[in-house]
Amino acid sequence: MTNIVTLNVPSQRQPDPVRHASLMQSFALHRRFGDDVFWLKENAELLNILECTGAEVSEQGLAAYAGFYRDVEKRLQFFPQYYRFLLSICLDLEDIGFEGRKSEVLVRWAAQSGLAEAELSDLQRMEARRLMMRRGVDPLPFDDGLEDRMRRFMARSSTFSMPNKKAAYELTHAVFYLSEYGRRDPGLDRDTATSLEFVGVMAFLEQNADLLAEVCVALVQGGFDVPEAWSDWLISHTQRFTVETGGQTTGHDDYHEFLVTNWMLAATGQRAFVKPLTPERMAFYRPDGVAGPLRELSECMYKLDDRRSADWEAMRPVVLDHMSEDARHVITEAEGSCRDFDAFFQGFARAGSLSGAAL
Repeated sequence: MTNIVTLNVPSQRQPDPVRHASLMQSFALHRRFGDDVFWLKENAELLNILECTGAEVSEQGLAAYAGFYRDVEKRLQFFPQYYRFLLSICLDLEDIGFEGRKSEVLVRWAAQSGLAEAELSDLQRMEARRLMMRRGVDPLPFDDGLEDRMRRFMARSSTFSMPNKKAAYELTHAVFYLSEYGRRDPGLDRDTATSLEFVGVMAFLEQNADLLAEVCVALVQGGFDVPEAWSDWLISHTQRFTVETGGQTTGHDDYHEFLVTNWMLAATGQRAFVKPLTPERMAFYRPDGVAGPLRELSECMYKLDDRRSADWEAMRPVVLDHMSEDARHVITEAEGSCRDFDAFFQGFARAGSLSGAAL
């Protein structure tokens, strides 16, 4: 029986290309297999981060994708519903050094087939456009208002002052696409910066490293500062991740959080993926006991009913009196990390009444 082994090889013995190759081999060959859509998702995410951060990769790492690249046309033709994953992987492989120019043909075929026109979401349409424009093809030349609609969504800060993970992740991804993953100034306005801050506060209150890391990357790509309290916590959190290997490891792990927190490190000028890694089946686990006071804070506010106020200065002593010591510490840090916590709290409190609403 294969035992689960926690890796403890000193990371300084592994040069960057070796660690990156280990990640590529593990994700491409050992975590999932065949035409599993989760294989596509995991590998698209990994390669995207390696590509946009300019990570050094080796021939050994690229070779892990030889089988995928050989059959990518067949996959796209039979699984057109996964075209964004397939294009993303193929584009990134070529752009980080894989020999070949298949992506040009795939992009033209996808555009001519109208695959982007089947999307119902502006965010997915924006991703499709971003992917295909990497090879000079606009799949939606008739949609001149796509970017304007997305910017209106991003600038509505009130959307992001209450828990809404779907909207929060759509906000960060919109920044990624508009900035070409940090390659150009996305021209974000102050309202969008406020939206990002509100999502960051929410993620910090929840101690949600996955979302907070994406917010930090989006802030960097938008040309804004990352609050020190957020980056310090994410650095410590990432350092405490556990990497395990062995036949008994499961794919139901925290791989995405591991990838995006390391992406945050790279985006803020720090060395990423410093954990010792191995070119076999790996699983990634966040530190135990990570839970923020967001739910506790929400329940406290909800139970106050008509005593609930949108005035943070008035509510602060009431709220903190109901919180544990650890919760009070996180809330105080969140308060200090936000440019306008009062405005965030006005939306978060959801005070007032529906009785005066016009019918």
